[in-house]
Amino acid sequence: MQNHTKGIIYASVTAFFWGFLAIALKVAVREIDPITVVWFRFFFAFSMLAIWQLFAAPASFKILLKPPLLLIFAALALSWNYMGYMLGIHHTTPSNAQLFIQTGPLILATAGFVIFKEKVQRRQILGFAIAIFGFSFFYSDQLSAFFDSAGTYKKGILLTISGAIAWATYAILQKKLVAKYPANSLNLFLFGLPVLIFAPFVDFKPLLQLSFNWWLLLAFLGANTVIAYTCMANALKYTEANKVSIIIILNPMITFITMGVLAQVNVDWIEHERFSLITVIGAVFVFAGAILVAKKSKKKQA
Repeated sequence: MQNHTKGIIYASVTAFFWGFLAIALKVAVREIDPITVVWFRFFFAFSMLAIWQLFAAPASFKILLKPPLLLIFAALALSWNYMGYMLGIHHTTPSNAQLFIQTGPLILATAGFVIFKEKVQRRQILGFAIAIFGFSFFYSDQLSAFFDSAGTYKKGILLTISGAIAWATYAILQKKLVAKYPANSLNLFLFGLPVLIFAPFVDFKPLLQLSFNWWLLLAFLGANTVIAYTCMANALKYTEANKVSIIIILNPMITFITMGVLAQVNVDWIEHERFSLITVIGAVFVFAGAILVAKKSKKKQA
């Protein structure tokens, strides 16, 4: 399998898991405070990865003793990304948080051209234009909800945007680091440092009182973290940042489809979203644009 294909597959897995993340987080904060959810995601991810690496590559733990400076900055950025996104979801809805968190992949795409000097073809420019055009339709209902919203709702949006900027910072640094270090070795530090940072602020007593179903939800959030970010690191290793970003931007469609299904079955454990035919039309344009950006040119395949 060619590296380009590997990169697209890894990015697609990341987008798939992140598509369900916002919904799961919104449900989790009904019972658990945001900072505890964030800490547990990092703790679970670090524990699972550490157990795996202990048998697969014990030497990878050396990076914990002498981490590169860029890796420290990346871990700090990822820490705030989790917290900003978590607080953003807490104050708004899953789909609206998904809208504004996409600022991060858009910054990453721009960095791909500006910082990493990735070549851009006319087909890709057209793809980005079509995708942006589609998003203007796809998110029309959510944008109108934002401008009609109260102060706490807008607070959630601003927190989400701050998390998106932090994510873009992490991804740019990760793109540089993954060229020199194994992805899982980097992730050990990226997951481990936030565990230490957030631990003093966590109230552990409520965790001991959770039912089995809530523990399953927390386990899903932790597994989502380790799978998505392992695939994310490998995607950045195997293909261009601009292509990874456009694939990741597709993840809100999974969120919207899931929220639409939940609205149809009329569940009462999560707030319903606004949907219309315009949303569907926008999704089609976004998907078409993403294909144009991610598709490898025939000239390179020869």
